[in-house]
Amino acid sequence: MFLRLSVFTIFGLGLLATAARAQDSATRRLPTRWDLQTCLDYAKKNNIQLNSLRLTARTARQNYLLSKAQREPNLQAGVGLTYTHSKNANPVVGGFQTQSSFSNSLNLSSGVTLYNGGYITNDIRQKNLEIESANLNILQTENDITLSITQAYLNILLAKENVVYVQDLVNTSLAQVDQGRKQYEAGSIARNAYIELQAQMATDKYNLVTAQSAVRTNKITLKQLLQLSVSDSFDIVTPDTVTSKEAVPALDQVVATALRDRPEIKNGQLGIEISRYDLLKAKAAYLPILTASANLSSGYSNNQHDDYFKQLDDNFFQQAGLSLSIPIFNRRVAKTNVENARIAIEQSQLNLKNVQTNLALEIEQAYINVVNAQGQYDAAVEGLRANQESYRIAGEQLKVGAANIVDYLQQKTLYTQAFQVYIQAKYNAALSIRIYDFYMGIAVKL
Repeated sequence: MFLRLSVFTIFGLGLLATAARAQDSATRRLPTRWDLQTCLDYAKKNNIQLNSLRLTARTARQNYLLSKAQREPNLQAGVGLTYTHSKNANPVVGGFQTQSSFSNSLNLSSGVTLYNGGYITNDIRQKNLEIESANLNILQTENDITLSITQAYLNILLAKENVVYVQDLVNTSLAQVDQGRKQYEAGSIARNAYIELQAQMATDKYNLVTAQSAVRTNKITLKQLLQLSVSDSFDIVTPDTVTSKEAVPALDQVVATALRDRPEIKNGQLGIEISRYDLLKAKAAYLPILTASANLSSGYSNNQHDDYFKQLDDNFFQQAGLSLSIPIFNRRVAKTNVENARIAIEQSQLNLKNVQTNLALEIEQAYINVVNAQGQYDAAVEGLRANQESYRIAGEQLKVGAANIVDYLQQKTLYTQAFQVYIQAKYNAALSIRIYDFYMGIAVKL
């Protein structure tokens, strides 16, 4: 009985888990085939790091609202109830007597800061800049994720194209082994030549398995970037063509655009402004603070003979006033805060300069990469064309007996190497030009 109950319980939990996974997939409505834009849109919406930064931006917004509220007066209400029981000496008859009393107090108070050296105003402006900075952090992370996803997507396309190519080699090898078997049985080729054809077929099959494994590995990499679960089916859309050759913008133009528009540059500039507001807030400690306050209060005690509301009216108390606090000596706290704020400004300026320098160097490296990649692509196209023709001629010669197996396999190896170089150069050129254009703010497209 216990065993049957356990089995049914486990089976039921399994059904619930399966239903939960199915419901989760249905809720998300994930596509089974993803193009690059779908990958980018999904990552920007669902990436954990980006969503964490969005929460940081929301926190910055709340801090801004809190800072603005410091200009408004506060309002506090208080109610007090007191019961007293005591023994007192009786001066008339002597001895002690017990007494009990009940009292009730009511008060309403408010205060507002009229002047504090501009601290509240500068804090509001600073918090507003911190919102902008948080949003720029989101854009900067989106840029990083965009490039990572684009590279992973192109790696899958490269691996898929390699699979098609290697599959074609396997088909060719199968046909050649079949032809070689017939020639060997007819006595037109030696046994070692036939064995070499079989060995080449085995090598091609091994390369096919390796190429198919590369596709799966690169898909996993992209799924990890998209933060998809293992159970989600996943494949990408293969575009009709991938552009590998485009006009390369001038380096100085790209650098100038990036140093003006990139979010990391704007964020560095905001960092300096935020630090300057820290300095203004620190200087406010040298200035007086003027506040206004008001208070209303009343009370009741059963020791008095008037009724409750009559006592509240008789005891009604109103007060309003101004208070001026003048700092004279604070044991160097204000001076230290001012000096630290000045140091923070210098550090922010150094940080911006470092970001500008690194960005310019990254763009220069991207320019070198795209120029080299396009040159390598042109050379790879020429090399593939030549080796493809040599391989075709060697195959024709092998069919009519004008070439031996060794010469043919050498030409096939050269063709294989040329094709590998070609597809690597093709996708390397496609990636490098998109990275370079991205620094100019051009959206990534295949």
